[in-house]
Amino acid sequence: MAATRGDRMTTTGPRRRLGVAATALAGVVALAGSLLTATAVSAAPSTATSATSAASAATTGAVASDAGGIAPGTRTPTLSWGPCGTGLEAFRCTTAEVPTDYDRPRGATTTLALIKLPASGPGARIGSLFTNPGGPGGSGVDFVTAAPQLYTAALRARYDIIGFDPRGVVRSDPATCFATAQEEASSPLLRLAYPLTRPEGRTFVKEAVAFAKQCTSTSPERFRHASTANVARDLELLRRAVGDDKLTYAGYSYGTFLGATYARLFPDRVGRFVLDGTVDPKAWSGTGRGDAAQWVPFGIRTRQGVGAWETFREFAKQCKAAGPARCSLAGLGDPLTVATRTFDRLATSPVTIETPSGPVVIDQQVAVLLSFQALYDPASWRDLADTLAALSVSTPSPARVAAAVAGTTTTVGERVRGEAADERGEDYASAGGNLASVCVDARRSGLLGSYPAIADAYDRTAPYFGRFRLWTGAICERWGLTDTDAFLGPWAQTTKAKVLVIGTRFDPATPYSQTRPYAGLWPDADVLTVQGYGHTALGKSTCADDAVTRYLLTGRTGGADRTCRQDVAPFAAPADGARTAPSEPVRVSPRWLGL
Repeated sequence: MAATRGDRMTTTGPRRRLGVAATALAGVVALAGSLLTATAVSAAPSTATSATSAASAATTGAVASDAGGIAPGTRTPTLSWGPCGTGLEAFRCTTAEVPTDYDRPRGATTTLALIKLPASGPGARIGSLFTNPGGPGGSGVDFVTAAPQLYTAALRARYDIIGFDPRGVVRSDPATCFATAQEEASSPLLRLAYPLTRPEGRTFVKEAVAFAKQCTSTSPERFRHASTANVARDLELLRRAVGDDKLTYAGYSYGTFLGATYARLFPDRVGRFVLDGTVDPKAWSGTGRGDAAQWVPFGIRTRQGVGAWETFREFAKQCKAAGPARCSLAGLGDPLTVATRTFDRLATSPVTIETPSGPVVIDQQVAVLLSFQALYDPASWRDLADTLAALSVSTPSPARVAAAVAGTTTTVGERVRGEAADERGEDYASAGGNLASVCVDARRSGLLGSYPAIADAYDRTAPYFGRFRLWTGAICERWGLTDTDAFLGPWAQTTKAKVLVIGTRFDPATPYSQTRPYAGLWPDADVLTVQGYGHTALGKSTCADDAVTRYLLTGRTGGADRTCRQDVAPFAAPADGARTAPSEPVRVSPRWLGL
């Protein structure tokens, strides 16, 4: 779940099962509520069931005998670093060949793209800091190009900072769903942010099934070996390739799931781990509550609906406190009331705006989508308030709405402005890169045919955002491929290393309620809480940045339970020279995925 400042953040049953789902719907939503609002989850190892149990047992056996599933004698890649190209003179780039299937280490290989910002000095180089920006499907190469702004000078002096596109993602043998990027962009599924009505939902279900079939028939081998466990094995080979004795790692959002997976497979190789914006691995994989997990769709298990609604209410609260001078929405009445009325009206009376690439319709789904992604960074909250204010009047001005949307710094703003993905030929940055690991890592609920009914019920638990986030796992419900090398638990860690876990109090994508349960899975984890807003603490708090730097340089966290504040409050005018994190590159992910 996409990540840097804006990770987009980001996994059935036949229709006749609706009767079963309808009778169990209250239980589904009740369980979802307990999953989403719990402040504590047992850190004891969970037991998977049925197919998940078999896969987990097989993987656990491989871990015991094959050092994380990497057979003895597997070749360590040779990294030949060279120039990255114009504008990236400070960086070095290379590729690495890793086994496509770790059960056949001498067979076919997958090419991984890597980038490095070399340690600048002064001071002795400590080693390599490997990073993952989340997603899943986020480009680690793109992420590291922003490293000079994201990491302190003291940290950059002592570490080579390395990013890589995980297998199936962007430049690393991307798992594509169509023959060309243009064909994918024209897919009916990508024309709707998410379904609102039950008829739309039924159509979306059919298109999700068709999209899954298209993906798994276009790139079956790439999808078949795309599990997070295999990404973790790739990461272990890369650690060996750079010559570090232990892995030093910073993972954000979904990157914390990758970090947890790596640590379960290679506990003795865990060095200093920064885990920011934590994903509950038990909820992600669907093995956290035994048999009950099969009745909870992935889009509910991630808790994003409730987390986004909580953060949106905080957005409205902060807007009201700021007043009309700093938050335009506050000049129209109670911000939460105005915003929700606007969402409701847009469901039946959308607004059309003109963009360089043609007209764009802003309906309720698009407004909720814009809001969700703007919540990732409080620096975008003023623009979000302006957009909602422009949309809130009885007869919105398309020009005013377009101007407000164009002012946003989120990737949704980029998409609404109509910028297209780069053409990559047969290998292109596909939605498959976002789906690849999710669809083989996450257990399926078997309730796809009942999603429209579940969406209506879940909307009462997490208004607007719950319905949106529910659909993130729809494609994976009928995924036709599995990765037998996936690791699905148990998740209690055995490493002796001290790790630093970071949670932001109002995080829409990885809710703070997951932070301490995640930390509880590790024998020695210190928690840093950032009293602030947005997805992950990266680039938002000098205090947190300094804590990360101290930990990575010295191994000291500053305490088992420390608190930091963000540098700039929402709706506050930034001071001259205030440090702000750069906007994230436009992601080539479906608008409804948004992890």
